[in-house]
Amino acid sequence: MAASKILWFIVWLIILIIFSFWIATFLAFFYIILYPITVCIPDIAVVTDFLLKCIQFPKYCAENMIAGTPLF
Repeated sequence: MAASKILWFIVWLIILIIFSFWIATFLAFFYIILYPITVCIPDIAVVTDFLLKCIQFPKYCAENMIAGTPLF
């Protein structure tokens, strides 16, 4: 049991470092630009909500890394 958690810790750490920081950094720019526009155009709130989820992806990875949860 503990060995599998260590393995999943390493997998989540790799995902965190290689993918999630880059995705969150790239999409944060678009979120910052589009979020104030949602006051004028409420329909793009769906897009900004999705971008916010993507920006929070590093937190999701870190939580799963600490818990040692499997990907699937």
